[in-house]
Amino acid sequence: MIGRLRGILLEKKPPHLLLDVKGVCYEIEAPMSTFYALPETGVELEIHTHLIVREDAHLLFGFASLDERRLFRTLIKVNGVGAKMALTILSGIESTEFAQCIQLGDMDRLVRLPGVGKKTAERLIVEMRDRLKDWQSGPAPLTTGSNAGGGAHGREADAISALITLGYKPQEASRLVLAVATEAMSSEAIIREALRTSIRKPA
Repeated sequence: MIGRLRGILLEKKPPHLLLDVKGVCYEIEAPMSTFYALPETGVELEIHTHLIVREDAHLLFGFASLDERRLFRTLIKVNGVGAKMALTILSGIESTEFAQCIQLGDMDRLVRLPGVGKKTAERLIVEMRDRLKDWQSGPAPLTTGSNAGGGAHGREADAISALITLGYKPQEASRLVLAVATEAMSSEAIIREALRTSIRKPA
């Protein structure tokens, strides 16, 4: 099991990042909560990881904190919740807020996450309530750097692509991005605001 990597951040294109560890480049999938904490490309960082081995692929997932990784590992144990949905959940809600929703049985908040319907929300609450009853979140250890990006069109395209990967329909992703994007925003900032706008919508 690969539990942690330290290397140079070569590329970040949500939900994937590329990390150069002494000449070996690891492609890592990460939730948007981790992308918000990433430094600029070319900077060394340390990231917590979880490896999933399948017959057709080895998939490596990265997280800014041990809390995020713990929540990811707890989520993928829930019946019907795979790695992709776990990343979507972590991208759409902070780990501490998610734990509170589970403990309070807040169905309305959970079903506003992309890909989470009523039945899935019910399963999350039933299966995770005991596992998260003592949840205490710590700070993310990654150093936050500036998120320099390309032109406005490139940033918007990256944001739309990331939202589609997270489960949004292309038209909905485009609408959300165009509604919030400004010239000064990085692709990560656009995604963050689009997710916030989507989550604030009435159920």
